[in-house]
Amino acid sequence: MGFCIKPAGDSALLVQLGNKISPELNAKVRALNVALQHNPIEGVIETVPAYCSLLVCFDPLKLEPATLEKHLERAMETTCEGNISQPSVTVIPVCYGGDLGPDLEFVSAYCKLDPEEVIALHSAPNYLIYMLGFTPGFPYLGGMNPRIATPRLENPRTKIPAGSVGIAGEQTGIYPIESPGGWRIIGRTPIEVYDPFRDPPVLFSAGNYLRFQPITLGEYKRIEMQVKLGTYEVQTYQLEEGGQF
Repeated sequence: MGFCIKPAGDSALLVQLGNKISPELNAKVRALNVALQHNPIEGVIETVPAYCSLLVCFDPLKLEPATLEKHLERAMETTCEGNISQPSVTVIPVCYGGDLGPDLEFVSAYCKLDPEEVIALHSAPNYLIYMLGFTPGFPYLGGMNPRIATPRLENPRTKIPAGSVGIAGEQTGIYPIESPGGWRIIGRTPIEVYDPFRDPPVLFSAGNYLRFQPITLGEYKRIEMQVKLGTYEVQTYQLEEGGQF
């Protein structure tokens, strides 16, 4: 397995496994991350998986970079993708269009599809979660149908509500918290993707999958109330072999 290890500041090393976005390469990143979790290295504080790399943060007072690099090289030699568990799918209910999805009509017109077709195409795949970033819990997803690829807003919005689901180019994602952003908002989920007081704070993790489930406005309000009361249960299930996209 080809890889390189390079410094990322004075308290992190970056394990680079390639330079492209692909499920196969991301699986290698996930396998290494799982291996380091199962066999922790003293002095390592955190690991951060990305598309094709793993950032390993460490305490320089407890661990020398050269020593950590040797540990990582040995881990790479023994890491096996077969050791990672079958990924799970988290179901994200989404109410598309209207006030909750103000850009659905634009996406529909730009892609020359009916709004119903956009919704059907957007909610069809199981999306691989390549990484989390930008804001806490923001998922960078793979697997969106290129037929609904749409350019970002020319002038980003200063405030996008938490739970908003958007499209930017050939990517789609969820805004976990209220923030500025330039993605085309096509819907919103009533569930709390990120809650700093929950353990874990984010509903999903890199290496697993998301699936969007269209719901009506009435269902949105009902789930929203259940979330407030703490009675809503997020749906998850194991991904079947070969059911990635």
